[in-house]
Amino acid sequence: MFSKACEYGIKASTYIPLQSLQRRRVSLSEIANEIDSPTAFTAKILHQLAKANILDSTKGPAGGFQIPKARIDTIKLGDIVFAIDGDSIYEGCGLGLDKCNADKPCPVHYKFVVIRDELKRMLQNTSLFELATGLETGLTYLKR
Repeated sequence: MFSKACEYGIKASTYIPLQSLQRRRVSLSEIANEIDSPTAFTAKILHQLAKANILDSTKGPAGGFQIPKARIDTIKLGDIVFAIDGDSIYEGCGLGLDKCNADKPCPVHYKFVVIRDELKRMLQNTSLFELATGLETGLTYLKR
């Protein structure tokens, strides 16, 4: 459903706020290790997220990545998805057909539209704070 880059972006965007709530900046290598992602690929993803003003990047020995506490609850999962994959997840055919719409639907069109709309609602209503606190309390995890 999401690209591999987006999956890693979501994982990183869940881990970074957890550390930010504890007033910690996290290094690229720590993030890559925590989300089981190749370091160079993680760097590219984090750069995209920084460029989209989702996270802050500080260079140098005391540098790393963080999200200001005040923004953790305002950034939604949909912001992460849009920064990495754009809005293509909300469009397109469930079967991958080039031309599928209400006028000329594929066999799963009407059911897929409902699922896609529900996914959009979930992404727009889930904050990074919610994801980070799930990790903190042990209700969710990033590694198996």
